[in-house]
Amino acid sequence: MAIIINEVSRTFNEYLIIPGLTRKQHTPDKVNMQAPMVRFKKGEDPAITLNIPFVSSIMQSVSDSGMAKALAKEGGVSFIFGSQSIKDQCRMVRQVKNYKAGFVESRANITPESTLKDVIALKQKTGFSTIGVTEDGTATGVFCGLITGRDYRENRDSLDKKVKDFMTPINDLIYAKNGITLTEANDIVWDHKLNTLPILDENQRLVYFVFRKDYDSHKLNPNELSDVNKRLVVGAGINSRDYAERVPALVEAGVDVLCIDSSDGHSEWQKGTIEYVKREIGKHVLVGGGNVVDKEGFLYLVEAGADFVKVGVGGGSICITREQKGIGRGQATALIEVAEARDAYFKATGEYIPICSDGGIVQDYHMTLALAMGADFLMMGRYFARFDESPTRKLLIGGNYVKEYWGEGSNRARNWQRYDMGENDNSNSLKFEEGVDSYVPYAGKLKDNIDVTLGKIKSTMCSCGVSSLKQLQSEAKLTLVSSTSIIEGGAHDVMVKDAKN
Repeated sequence: MAIIINEVSRTFNEYLIIPGLTRKQHTPDKVNMQAPMVRFKKGEDPAITLNIPFVSSIMQSVSDSGMAKALAKEGGVSFIFGSQSIKDQCRMVRQVKNYKAGFVESRANITPESTLKDVIALKQKTGFSTIGVTEDGTATGVFCGLITGRDYRENRDSLDKKVKDFMTPINDLIYAKNGITLTEANDIVWDHKLNTLPILDENQRLVYFVFRKDYDSHKLNPNELSDVNKRLVVGAGINSRDYAERVPALVEAGVDVLCIDSSDGHSEWQKGTIEYVKREIGKHVLVGGGNVVDKEGFLYLVEAGADFVKVGVGGGSICITREQKGIGRGQATALIEVAEARDAYFKATGEYIPICSDGGIVQDYHMTLALAMGADFLMMGRYFARFDESPTRKLLIGGNYVKEYWGEGSNRARNWQRYDMGENDNSNSLKFEEGVDSYVPYAGKLKDNIDVTLGKIKSTMCSCGVSSLKQLQSEAKLTLVSSTSIIEGGAHDVMVKDAKN
């Protein structure tokens, strides 16, 4: 018969944190949220230290260059999705590495021959009110003009009106040449009372926008995560099929860290991928592995050379792996076991291999629980998919704004490599879905939300009497909760007022 593990597989929702002694020095402004991201030896520093313990999921609906830039500014890392061509993924990596603070690539563009109806649809889709007009409608096309809310009246102008007939043309705009410094650009913005300054190359192609609202934005991002050359840090997802071609291209593009995107990391396919990267491309290439749910899976990837290990199978909000295949483990139980294995490995070898908790986060306090249970950092998809910076459409459904969100195991993503079991039929197709296509409630800007989330985590840490994530892991006290105590923990026995009244 099968080996039976009688331990109950538990989730974050089954735990609470017991408060500790809060001393006077325990204030949120003194809490250190830094976390190691990749393996390091005792007494040394890791090659990458996160300033906040958050990374975004390797998903089409979450992590593109826009999300990567926004999250790096806050101190985390995005893993640009790998279910696209090598060329396109490398282009996104370069966009992040070439990013200049204050210089913004246009993410809403249209052609002169488009109509007002197209403009309104684009604004609804992207949420951006400033739209670049280029000959081909791309972010780097020959610049023709600019559209803002002042250029049209949505309820009175004809929806068939051509963009070229109401845009502000280039001849009526003040613009600057590429190569200008941010200080010089901001001086032009303020001297001419502009809201937007287009930056063009020598061929009149659009390169960046500089916005008045972004003035001194660098002061708002004290946790920005950058490399030794002051460029933003960015990650990328890879698979166990085309790594020999994809990884060298990503390294050449400037990627800082890689992660194998797989629903099951305890496999010879993943071991072979890591070993190849380290042997043939370079030991300096940082690559994480996963996902695993127990000690055996963790040690298997560590011995293969993984620089960090992701923990979690079937716990994502759009993941139906457990439902389809009956495999997985409660995220809390999986994380606790792997954290114990990591600590034992460190004690025995002097090498620390960080673990990343991937999945199972429903409430913000679950993040604190995951960190207390041993996670060095968290990978999240649903959390980041809700924000302006995610690459999906913003829609109005049932009177509420939502954003699209789909799993890599869904037919929409068709990321068959993530669920590849090594078949030789080369069908390049999903045999069955392990993810769903869905919506998540729209939540606004990443920065606004992440500030609130970090505030909650820091406040909880102060209540525990700790000032760092390492202290949280070693000193926090957790308790199991009953179903009735969960009810007790929310609003109960009252009539909650309608927030609209």
